[in-house]
Amino acid sequence: MAATVTAEWIAVDWGTSNLRAWAMDRDGTPLAMRESDKGMGRLKPDQFEDALLALVGNWLDEDRITNVLACGMVGARQGWMEADYRAVPCSPAGSDALLVPGTDPRIRVSILPGLMQEQPADVMRGEETQIAGYLADNPGFAGNIVLPGTHSKWARIAGGEVTGFSTYMSGEVFGLLSKQSVLRHSVAGDGWDASAFRSSLRESLAEPAAAMGGLFRLRAESLLHGLAPDAARARLSGIVLGLELAAAREHWETGPVVVIGASGLGKRYAEAIEVAGGKAEQIEGEGMTLAGLASAYNQLHGGSK
Repeated sequence: MAATVTAEWIAVDWGTSNLRAWAMDRDGTPLAMRESDKGMGRLKPDQFEDALLALVGNWLDEDRITNVLACGMVGARQGWMEADYRAVPCSPAGSDALLVPGTDPRIRVSILPGLMQEQPADVMRGEETQIAGYLADNPGFAGNIVLPGTHSKWARIAGGEVTGFSTYMSGEVFGLLSKQSVLRHSVAGDGWDASAFRSSLRESLAEPAAAMGGLFRLRAESLLHGLAPDAARARLSGIVLGLELAAAREHWETGPVVVIGASGLGKRYAEAIEVAGGKAEQIEGEGMTLAGLASAYNQLHGGSK
């Protein structure tokens, strides 16, 4: 790759599956973005630096040190180096970060910490940066933010701080049921039936105790009545998400919810909250990640290198 830009600093979102990096200007404007499949889950601790340099090496100025600020699973126990959690209540991204020692002399890498909650025990790593990005543009926000994903997070926000949060493994449960359980024979494909989703969501939300029976009914109906895979898949999603909304009722019943995430999944969560009787605003997640990294960088470096 030919060099196209020289980064003032580099913002990095390093998840379990993917690595994304932005070359940033002094004022926090992204000049370029690159991504790779070198996520935390594919790397050993001594492989992270090489993976990063392979992606951003030609953004570097050979005559000075370039700061790199990273968030996400790169700071997990299985990542490059473990960045300790900060206890709530606290601001989502403050002026603290873990400096990674012994890196290439052209870069200075820091990793943002995640957040922890003592009781009930909970942790997040990466989502706090998206929350910080939203609060950077909405400093007076008070309410609830949901961040859909493999493990969705529902966070309570007041006074510029995360005061508490809850995690639901709905995305992982849906993935396991649709790909590794007997239901995989009934929900094959990626089609969708919006009406079936809404109906199943309402039933699961109204009567969570019946959800376990409703799951196997999807298989039985496909065998006996020819339930279409699109409808079965949508109903499975409705059951799982209905259970999450039932458990997170205190969040969406007490006021508007901001949904931060990828457009497809974020839209589904916003729709589910509206169907349940709440109000939701949907925000694209990637922009909030970058805004959160820029806000944290400004706190760490005063807006300059």
